[in-house]
Amino acid sequence: MKLRLDGSSRRSVLIASVLFMGLAHILFLKQYIKGLLFAGLQIFMITRIPWVITNIRGMISLGEPNPFVPVIYRDHSMFMLIDGVITVAVVFLFFCVYFISVKSALKLYNEYCTSGWRIPVVERQKGFKGFVKFVLDVVLREIRAFRSSLNNSFPILALAPSVLLVMFFIVVPLVFASLVAFTNYSHPHNLPPANTVDWVGLENFRHLFGGHTMWTSALTRVAIWTLVWAFCATVTCYFGGMLMAVIMKEFKVKFSGFFRTIFILPYAVPAIISMLVWRNLLNGSFGAINRTLMHFGIIENIIPWLTDRWLVLFTVVLVNLWAGFPYFMLLAMGSMTAISEDVFEAAKIDGASKFQLFKSVTLPLVIFQTMPLIIMSFTHNINNFGAIFFLTQGHPFVADSPATGATGVDILITWIYRLTMERMWYNYASVLAVMIFVVLAPFAIFQFSRTKAFKEGEL
Repeated sequence: MKLRLDGSSRRSVLIASVLFMGLAHILFLKQYIKGLLFAGLQIFMITRIPWVITNIRGMISLGEPNPFVPVIYRDHSMFMLIDGVITVAVVFLFFCVYFISVKSALKLYNEYCTSGWRIPVVERQKGFKGFVKFVLDVVLREIRAFRSSLNNSFPILALAPSVLLVMFFIVVPLVFASLVAFTNYSHPHNLPPANTVDWVGLENFRHLFGGHTMWTSALTRVAIWTLVWAFCATVTCYFGGMLMAVIMKEFKVKFSGFFRTIFILPYAVPAIISMLVWRNLLNGSFGAINRTLMHFGIIENIIPWLTDRWLVLFTVVLVNLWAGFPYFMLLAMGSMTAISEDVFEAAKIDGASKFQLFKSVTLPLVIFQTMPLIIMSFTHNINNFGAIFFLTQGHPFVADSPATGATGVDILITWIYRLTMERMWYNYASVLAVMIFVVLAPFAIFQFSRTKAFKEGEL
């Protein structure tokens, strides 16, 4: 079939490419290799239709309870759910490739119309030698066309592995975890394979956000403490690091390199080791800190650093300051070094004191340069599992912890851990995970939108 240069064949190309993937490439554009690859993909997907229907149906039903069947042969609702999510992802990617094939056919036809490009035609000659030459010419033509297509499609091919990794290692787990929030997947009545899981809609959200007084109270308390903790942890570490940076730079401390090395050690040591060491040091009965204070007569009774409901909140912020200020100290020192000395000289000529220099010159410029990192540090501290869990091990300071699994020192991420690993209430844990994502996603988007790569990129 011949194409016309006036664009009148566009409809035929569009219909052929929509009816069957790669059909327009084979019939009109004479790109047989590319067309056969597209067509082969669609034929493969057609053969997998029963697999798609089975998995989608399983995701919708989540299995049927069969109490008289051995446990090993019963429907596993979570396997059916993840299989369904993966199937949806595969179908979505297939339609993306289908769309790319249609766009490819239309793009080639537009090039045909605008540039007057002609599809090379190979004439068959008589005899065996003519036939061999004809076959070789056709093969060479197809190879040249396929190489040209590969060159034009290089961006898509280069991004394809990353897209697949993101789809199946990030998007699919996120969707699966979010869908669990709409089920009753929990101990003891809805744990597969002994029992099936059912869809419950927004029941879990209603239960946590006002449907049950005890759960709503625990959620409110934990959410407020999470925000207070993130704010205090960020502010103390930032200004603690800023203070040390100013002292090291402005007061000409001798052996500053040695002190910088000492100060960076808490940040260099893995957080889990630091928190476990501090937990032993702050132990009320045999901790080194209490024993030392009592030995020198500073205190008479032990201080319940990690067992008092309110003192433990102060303790975790203080220990996190010790572990987190070195990062901001180095960050502030780097930003202060970048400030021109002419600015300080001009301020000194105007009679500014050292405090005024810090308040009016150093602090505003450093905060301006480090504000995106402060925002990201705040979001990090919302999910700072190690600083809370490994230091306190979640001692039950509140009366409702047996019912909800929440303790007085838990933040949202540690509460999720308890709900999943200790109580196996996966549905409520998923609700909290969705809530954290909804809260943190705007921060991440804001941070990404301020990057130079985003502002200068072509989207």
